[in-house]
Amino acid sequence: MSTQRVFTSVLPRLRVASSKNATTSLAQQAQQLRCYSRPTATLRPSGPARSSVLSSAAASDPRRVCVPATSSTQPRTLSTSASLFHGHVDTPKPGEELWVTFIDKEGVETKIAVCKGDNLLDIAQAHDLEMEGACGGSCACSTCHVIVEDPDYYDKMPEPDDDENDMLDLAFGLTETSRLGCQVIMTPELDGLRVKLPSMTRNLQSSDFN
Repeated sequence: MSTQRVFTSVLPRLRVASSKNATTSLAQQAQQLRCYSRPTATLRPSGPARSSVLSSAAASDPRRVCVPATSSTQPRTLSTSASLFHGHVDTPKPGEELWVTFIDKEGVETKIAVCKGDNLLDIAQAHDLEMEGACGGSCACSTCHVIVEDPDYYDKMPEPDDDENDMLDLAFGLTETSRLGCQVIMTPELDGLRVKLPSMTRNLQSSDFN
């Protein structure tokens, strides 16, 4: 058999083998890549309309785009932090409890054991009582307005400063024993304190932005 005939008979086999090897190589590479589809950008010729434009069917076909499967393309899991109670108040140790009673606008009383140093706003919010505290306890609103039931307990509290007095002037239903809950700090002298929540509050902060 001549050399030309041998080469002619072997060449198709070499092409088939080369094609198989290429297919295998591409399959192995595809396993290492993460592929996604994106639509082909719409072509907008700047010149006059021409007949040789892409058909709508061809323009709508998605184009396969492959990117390396790096850590930035892998799905990420969401993580959540532990939820915190409103006000961040702690449970008092046995024998160190101070007691305060809140009376809501319906007359329902809630007696709570608290720690020394807690303020009434944090205590109320930690126990889901209706005390708004729109300014977050910065003495910049009157939505944590409370009314001290017993004047003797009112006299045991430090005098309100000018900022608190300014906010109290804006409070709804102001009385002689009114205070802002964020400014009333629990002390052993206030053990047994009873405060009443007003029937409504006036939030001038939110109304200013409406």
